[in-house]
Amino acid sequence: MKIATAAYPLDWLDSWAQYEDKLSSWVAEAAGKGADLLVFPEYGAMELSTLDGAEVAGNLEASIQSVSEKMEDSAALHQRLAVEHAVHILGASAPVHAGFARPVNRAEFYAPNGQRNHQDKQIMTMFERDPWDIAPGGPLKLFDTALGKIGVLICYDSEYPLLGRALAEADVILVPSCTEALSGYWRVRIGAMSRALEQQCVTAMASIVGPAAWSEAVDMNTGMGGVFGPPDTGFPGTGVLAEGSLNQPGWTYAEVDRAAIAHVRAEGVVRNRSHWEEQEKRIEQVINHKML
Repeated sequence: MKIATAAYPLDWLDSWAQYEDKLSSWVAEAAGKGADLLVFPEYGAMELSTLDGAEVAGNLEASIQSVSEKMEDSAALHQRLAVEHAVHILGASAPVHAGFARPVNRAEFYAPNGQRNHQDKQIMTMFERDPWDIAPGGPLKLFDTALGKIGVLICYDSEYPLLGRALAEADVILVPSCTEALSGYWRVRIGAMSRALEQQCVTAMASIVGPAAWSEAVDMNTGMGGVFGPPDTGFPGTGVLAEGSLNQPGWTYAEVDRAAIAHVRAEGVVRNRSHWEEQEKRIEQVINHKML
């Protein structure tokens, strides 16, 4: 498969048609380059709050509600584009009221046959806990697709190895991200690369980039697209299949061979994925030594 992962700038939108044009252009560009799987970033849907004006877009709680109300219309647009271009799309995540006490951070996944499903974020960052008050959503899922088995770890989730382990059967783990500072970008990137190493799979990271001064929530964003694999047999020695340029909007592309994933899992110089359970034997009893 060919993966396209986005470095996506947030725009001020004066009309729904403007959003349709923007998203349609992005999808058409990636599909035109032969991409099979398109990855948009975490909280990329926050730009939809601008459709309700500056007062709503600039107010945290009001913007959350505004975006949530528009996500079904956004889903219909994504479904149409996925079918039209015969691609799989992980849409930009959004705060969504989904029957929980508070909104969850949800990314919708669209297939070229018109089907859709979603992945909710599992572990909230400090700002999502307070002041956003975003709730953990439903469980992790493993999507069985024509491209292989695909999982999603939304941003902070990628920094937790047990969540990655729960997706050990995935060929590709998608990591949509929203990070304000360079340090945040690198935390998520290191997490994504670590999960690729541990589970001997491919991870694909998408980022919001640039300023959005109209927003209290996502006013400054740092990142770039990247696709990573285990630095082992059949993959680059750095583990980096492709990376974009910092804060430069656009797609980053990488060709991914599922046979190479199967091969490194079976014949790699190291076998992190299959040796994972050996850790349990070694940590059953931790001995504390007092050093004199």
